[in-house]
Amino acid sequence: MAKVEKSKENLKKCSCMKCPSYTFMCKMKNMPGNMMSMMKGDLSKVAHMEGMFCAFGKSKCINIGKGCICATCDVYKENSLNKLYYCLAEGER
Repeated sequence: MAKVEKSKENLKKCSCMKCPSYTFMCKMKNMPGNMMSMMKGDLSKVAHMEGMFCAFGKSKCINIGKGCICATCDVYKENSLNKLYYCLAEGER
């Protein structure tokens, strides 16, 4: 698997926030932490973030796959990724 760069540029392209598996309650629960991570400036130093799961790893909130849109994401395409549900399995599924 390609290593996805943790960058604001990639975060802007990320489709995780539109994913049906990433429920409204999960988004709301993680909004404060995600905002703090984005304000740090250099995302490469952020250990975990609830989003861009192909770079930051498995979600600590998503437990059930309700549909996966990874393959439609520009980050996925630009990094030649080939798995789905990065939110549910560390690295890939």
